Order: sequence, then structure tokens, then C-alpha cells
Amino acid sequence: MNDRAKVSATTSTIEDWTDALARATGSPGGGAASGVMLAMAYALTSMVAGYTEVDGPLKQELDALKDRAVAGRRAALHLADEDAAASKSFGSAFRLEPGEERENAIREASVTAAETSADLGRTGADAVGDLEWLAQHGNPALVADVAVACGALRAAVAGARTNMSFDLGSLTAGGESLDDVRKQHPALWETAQQLDELLGRIDRLTADIEGKAVPAELQG
Repeated sequence: MNDRAKVSATTSTIEDWTDALARATGSPGGGAASGVMLAMAYALTSMVAGYTEVDGPLKQELDALKDRAVAGRRAALHLADEDAAASKSFGSAFRLEPGEERENAIREASVTAAETSADLGRTGADAVGDLEWLAQHGNPALVADVAVACGALRAAVAGARTNMSFDLGSLTAGGESLDDVRKQHPALWETAQQLDELLGRIDRLTADIEGKAVPAELQG
């Protein structure tokens, strides 16, 4: 692409987007990559759901799952672009000359970036229940794809959790303590704790899938 500043997770090719990610610009960065991995998890959810056939009440559950997967994939790509924009602002703030303007810019950019990561993590949380459903009711021939989706989802949530923690920590650059940050941004702080719990849930699901689907001799 001639204008790499316009690279977008929603419109660019994978080649162009990953080429932009590979460059030392920070936009897109790890947070945006987490968004793309979340989109991959939702896409795999859609694929497995599309190969699944069920009857009765489960049919309605499956149809609703398919709708959530489509919406989740689109939301994840949108959040990837939002994170890329937040990352660009974050980098610009740190490049300012030391002083009050820089501190205020870092504080504002940190909160925005943390909120974007929190949105990404919460969007990822919505996928876990659907992957649990597919692990139980989905086409058994595609159980490995459910496991791959779990891997992509874990990477996305872990990335969101780490980025949000870093962004919250950056707020201490202005002199606040972490306790001050916790009191000023309780919702973000709580989301960080919730994402820790979510990672454990994903790990348990992955272990359960591997325990049932992978021959004992091949289990790690």
C-alpha cells in the first residue's frame, strides 16, 4: 500500500495489514493484533457452527450462536482499528517534551487505550460460552477447530488483559499511585480481574477438548 497510515483490519488484505504490523510504528500494534485474533476466533466459531446440525430447541440456540459469531467478528475487527488509533495517540503523547502537556496527554491516551482493551476483552468474553456449546454439541469432526478457536481467543483476551494493565500502569507517570488508579477507574480495574477469570475458563475448556479428542500418546 502506498499510504500505510490507512491500513485497516476491516478493509486491508492480510498481507498489507500484517506488513503494517511488522513495521516499527506501533500502529497497528499488539492490541490491534489481539483484535484480529479475536476475529479469527469468531470466524472459526462461525465455521464450526455452519457444519453443525441439531434439532429441536438446540436449533434455536445454534441460530443465535451463529448471529453472535458474525456480530462478534465484525466488532473485533472494528476494535482492532480503534486500538490502532489509540496506539498512535499513545505514542504521540510519549514523544512530547516533558511537562504538564505531556503528562496530560499520556493520561488521556492511557485511559482511552485501556478502555479500548477492556472493550476487546469483554467482546472476547462473549465467545467463551459459544465455544463451550460447540465443544458439546458441535460437529465432532471439527473439534480441533474449536480448540484452535480457543487458542486464538486466549491470545486475544491475554493481549487485552496485558495491554490494559500496562495502560493503567502508565497513569502513574503523573504521580498517582496504583491505588489511586484503582479508585479513579474501578470499572477498568474490575474488568482486568474478570479477564483473569476468563483466561482460566478458556484454559479449562481447551484442556477438556484435548483430553477427549487427542490420543493420550499425543497429549502434551
